Amino acid sequence: MAATCSWDPCEETGQDALIVKFSNGHVKKTEELDFKLFKHSDGINPRKKTRRIVVAESDRLPYVGSNFGSGSLQCNNLCRYFVGVLDKRTMTMKVHNAQLFNMLPVIPGKYGTSVDALIEAFGTTKQKRALSSRRLNEVGNETLQQAVALAATNVINQKGVEALRSEVVETEAQTDTALFLPSCNTEADKAEDVYPFDQLLSPNEFDSLKDVGAKMAALTPEDLQKMRAENCPQTVLRHLELLPKEDAARDRQSRCAWYLSFLIKASLQKRLSFKFGIEDGCPRVIIHNVLKNFTVESFHHGSLRNTVSSSMRIKLVAHCLALLLHMGDQTANLTLLHRDMGISDAKMLEVAKAMGLTLSRQSAHSREQAGTQEEHRMASLVLPLVHYEQRMGRRKRKRMN
Repeated sequence: MAATCSWDPCEETGQDALIVKFSNGHVKKTEELDFKLFKHSDGINPRKKTRRIVVAESDRLPYVGSNFGSGSLQCNNLCRYFVGVLDKRTMTMKVHNAQLFNMLPVIPGKYGTSVDALIEAFGTTKQKRALSSRRLNEVGNETLQQAVALAATNVINQKGVEALRSEVVETEAQTDTALFLPSCNTEADKAEDVYPFDQLLSPNEFDSLKDVGAKMAALTPEDLQKMRAENCPQTVLRHLELLPKEDAARDRQSRCAWYLSFLIKASLQKRLSFKFGIEDGCPRVIIHNVLKNFTVESFHHGSLRNTVSSSMRIKLVAHCLALLLHMGDQTANLTLLHRDMGISDAKMLEVAKAMGLTLSRQSAHSREQAGTQEEHRMASLVLPLVHYEQRMGRRKRKRMN
């Protein structure tokens, strides 16, 4: 009697068939094994939702196998496996997707000493060498911990707790700011080389801005007035109003102005995609690098999102500030920039100080109230860079409370 087969997709069954093989032999009595299947708790992340762990417990040893990590079988990634289940009564067979699991014995920790003794008595030369090395490392780690504890005690006695606490706070602050600051050349002899222009805008990116930069350079006073009415960033407008007459300098400044405008708009978004800026003619290389360098990838309902987090927004602020220094003869208007990017004046000053800039104040005409003056904060890059000390007052009060 011929058998007939029917196909059962894994989407309908909800679970692949699991085929296990034991690394140290064959199982004679499968009914004596208790199998359990564990799934990853994250059912949304596409990299984690397919992870599975199979556990087989027996009277002697538990065995564990997984479809991820170093112990998994790579054949699952290279091939597809199927298993057929034959119903002898109806002589029909259902074919399911299958995954292979390599089951490895797990020796509980309390038997570790016994295993070491077995290796000493019957192990190979390689196993004995590994055991000796592990024991030496354990002794070395214990000695190192004792030496570190002694050294720490000596340092505390010499410097005092408060001085060490100040050093820790300063180090933490420098580490935090280093995460979002542009590439900095502290050995530079010229101000324009401290935050290199080609590190802010690569030659490839600069070339891609030729067309959009040309449109910026061709804007008329009427166009600028319309942009002002549409709430174009004031930082960008100020530079467009003062574009150089010389062709090369005008071209460079207009490309930078478009890129600056794009970064400011990007910083005001919650999420970005490859479609962002397409209406403004954004080159593909620009949006690709902005997504790569200024967003955080996250998963939402099974899809990938590029989110502009708070830390990425500060990174964009620092990048824009460095770009403004090159556009304004190493001087930038912090007041206009913090207004355009929607951050506080205090946060803007924090970024400028982290970049080692010299701060000053300058009177300027108010755009909101004609005929009046307002004070703007300015930042300039002057060598050597300024090193600002971290304030401890707020941290002290918090600890006292």
